[in-house]
Amino acid sequence: MPVRKYRKKPVIVEAIQWTGDNLREVIDFTGLHPSAGKWTWEEFEEVVKKKGLKIFTLEGVKKASVGDYIIKGVEGEIYRCKPSIFEKLMSWWNKKC
Repeated sequence: MPVRKYRKKPVIVEAIQWTGDNLREVIDFTGLHPSAGKWTWEEFEEVVKKKGLKIFTLEGVKKASVGDYIIKGVEGEIYRCKPSIFEKLMSWWNKKC
């Protein structure tokens, strides 16, 4: 089968940037994973401070670094994206809109 070119339609996505200080906003956006139900909110905050923020994606568990964007896809799926890639994608999409 020959290689073909395809145009990806611009879509609007929701995203939040992980600052290291906005855990409540990130969890409000993504939802709290059931595995975190064993902790109080204060305990959960301490776990995230010590072990980092885990994002549960279709590709598995990914650790988010401060500065990463957390994106909600068109079907509600969650992704983690490095800032440099996110900025390139947003720049490209904004030019096409």
